[in-house]
Amino acid sequence: MVRTKRDAGAEALATGMLAAAALTALTLLAHPGFARAATYKWVDEKGVVHYTDHVPPEAVNKGNAELNKQGVTVKKTDPAPTPEQRRAKEEEDARQRALVRQQEEAAKRDRALLSSYTTEGEIDLARNRSLRTIESAVQSSKAYTDQLTRRKAELEGKKKTEFASKPMPAAMERELDSINEELVKQQDLLALRQKEVVAVNAKYDADKRRWRELVAAKGGEAAALADVNALPAPPEPPAPAGKTAAKKK
Repeated sequence: MVRTKRDAGAEALATGMLAAAALTALTLLAHPGFARAATYKWVDEKGVVHYTDHVPPEAVNKGNAELNKQGVTVKKTDPAPTPEQRRAKEEEDARQRALVRQQEEAAKRDRALLSSYTTEGEIDLARNRSLRTIESAVQSSKAYTDQLTRRKAELEGKKKTEFASKPMPAAMERELDSINEELVKQQDLLALRQKEVVAVNAKYDADKRRWRELVAAKGGEAAALADVNALPAPPEPPAPAGKTAAKKK
């Protein structure tokens, strides 16, 4: 077969292209960035530190650090959390959420306290109103108790006299039993009212302490004084129309 000049030229061109490609490949392979695009540092279950050009499957969840060619960490992957760690994180997240809710509720109560009272005297007035409401219920319960006690004494007197030698009528027996049950209920109610008095006093004592703290934090006149009586008297609120008219007279 006779080779023409054209064939020889094509063959020379192909040979040149192959040589150029080979030279390029050798150059890239010899370049440090190509030979080792990244180095990964990871620790196995025995605590042995490894440096590899890839993270093996068994070490994916153990965490690793990607190093550049100068050995500087450019990316860090944390180990996958254990079930215990996940549970601990969930509990901590829940605790933090609860803490945030508590702080929000406390801030809301503080705003309500400052908007409800302008002086300590107003807090005392609110306390007295609450205590008067409880006292009214106590007096009503005591009056009812006295009424029941008198009726009980009346029935028991009849039982000892009119029905000393014969059975008391069933209706009277039932009434006496009902009175005894109601007296127990009233005693429990009075005990509950006493607890309410203690709770009301504790609430308004706490409100007063917190009000003082908030006013002091805002630089108010109660900043350095524990007793509102030592402060200049605040301006009195406008009196109702009826009282104003009475004063003018």
